[in-house]
Amino acid sequence: MNKIKKIISKKNKTKIVSLTAYSKNVASILDNYCDLILVGDSLGSVLYNYKSTREVTLNTIIKHSKSVRMGIKKSLMIVDMPYNTYRTPKEALKNAKQIMKKTKCDGVKLEGGKKNYKTIKTLVKNKIPVMGHLGLLPQSDKTFKFKGKKKLERDSILRDSQLLEKAGVFSIVLECIETSLAKLVSQNITVPTIGIGASKYCDGQILVFDDLIGLNPMNYKFVKKYANIRKYISKAVFNYSREVRKIKFPSKKNSF
Repeated sequence: MNKIKKIISKKNKTKIVSLTAYSKNVASILDNYCDLILVGDSLGSVLYNYKSTREVTLNTIIKHSKSVRMGIKKSLMIVDMPYNTYRTPKEALKNAKQIMKKTKCDGVKLEGGKKNYKTIKTLVKNKIPVMGHLGLLPQSDKTFKFKGKKKLERDSILRDSQLLEKAGVFSIVLECIETSLAKLVSQNITVPTIGIGASKYCDGQILVFDDLIGLNPMNYKFVKKYANIRKYISKAVFNYSREVRKIKFPSKKNSF
C-alpha cells in the first residue's frame, strides 16, 4: 500500500497525525510520530515574519522542502503551493511538476473550492496527488475569522468539499470551521478531513510545529502548547552567556 492509500484507509478508523516542518532536523523528529508532514506556506510568518503567506515564493517553498525531504523516511510529505502559482490549470501543472521533481514530495496542497475544480482534476489526471484546503484560507481571506456560522457559508463549504472529492483530492484540510460543520463535512465525503481549529470530528489533526512546542509566543484558541521551548532556550542561552563572561566556556575539554 502506498503512502497516499494508507492515509485514505484511515478514514473513520484511525486519526491522522500531521504537523508542519520547514527543516531536516525538525522533520527527522516528526517522522517518528506523524502520518503526514506538511511543508506549509505558514513558514512565511513563522520563519520570515511576513505579514501574510502571499509573500512566500515558489523558490522559497522548494528550498525548505528539499531540507525537509532529507529528514523524512516514513511519513507522507505534502508541499503547499504558494499564492499565485495555480491561477490556471496550466500554471498549476507546470509549478506542481516543478515542486514534485525538485523536492521529491508525495503531493501538493492548494486552497479553495469550486474555482479550483478544473485545476485539481488536471493535476490528478497527471498523477500529482492533491490535498484540498477549505474554511479559513490564509492566501485569500482578508480577515482571519472562523467559518460556518452563516447558513450560506456552511452550504458553500459542504458543497466545495464534495466538489473537491469529485475532482480527486486524497484529503482535505478544514481550517477554523465551526464544530458541527466539520462533523457534517467529515460525514459526507469519503476522503479524510484534517482539521486545524475544526474540532475532534475531523479524521485527523494538523498544527504548526512552532505553535505546538511554544516557540511562538502568541496564543491561539485552536492551539494547545505541549511544551514551553522558549523557556528552555532562554535558560540555555542565559547559562551560555554567563559562562562566556566568566571565562568558564570554552573549557579545556571544549578546546583543541
